[in-house]
Amino acid sequence: MAGSEAREAVDTAQAALDHDPRVGLRAVAALRRLVERLETLQVDNARGQGWSWEEIGTALGVSRQAVHKKHSRR
Repeated sequence: MAGSEAREAVDTAQAALDHDPRVGLRAVAALRRLVERLETLQVDNARGQGWSWEEIGTALGVSRQAVHKKHSRR
């Protein structure tokens, strides 16, 4: 993640705490999208380094089957 992307992520996380629900909810949605992108990036990284689906699932706190189902089709 580049410096500007990291700054944007921090700003978005701060916006999620805003007292205006419109601002906060938009920020929550943006953070969900970011988490999905980061998970995909790191799953690909782990698979590229030879990690098993079991190891990845354990690191993510989910089952091997869940992570395989979500990421194996790409």
